[in-house]
Amino acid sequence: EPDFSNMPGHLIRRAHQLAVAKFMEATRAHDVTPVQYALLAALAQSPDDVDQVTLAQRAALDTSTAASTLDRMEAKGWIERRADPNDKRRRVLHITRAGSRFFKSVSVDVGQAQKAIFAPLSSAEQKVLSALLTKLCDAGA
Repeated sequence: EPDFSNMPGHLIRRAHQLAVAKFMEATRAHDVTPVQYALLAALAQSPDDVDQVTLAQRAALDTSTAASTLDRMEAKGWIERRADPNDKRRRVLHITRAGSRFFKSVSVDVGQAQKAIFAPLSSAEQKVLSALLTKLCDAGA
């Protein structure tokens, strides 16, 4: 029987748990989740008006998770939904001023979390792991 403790799926799950724990520890003063941060980051990097389905794709989230998370983010005043001036049936998302300030503030702590996640690895190992994780994610997309 294979040793499950060395199976890729198990190791990826454990690494995810560690990454979330580091994120939550670093951002505990901000009341933000990794999914909320991913959506804010994807929205901040979107040069154009973006709808929620497109934003969900950019953040690698399913649309129902994105929709419920965006509702909570709108309630916090970080984002707003507006009618698309070119298509009144379509609603587009925008970061509010408060959301933009929040994103800039929390990004400093998120950066610290990312450093903490990679702390046990050398610089070369960090590059290799990032490249391999990107390859896995791209292959699964």
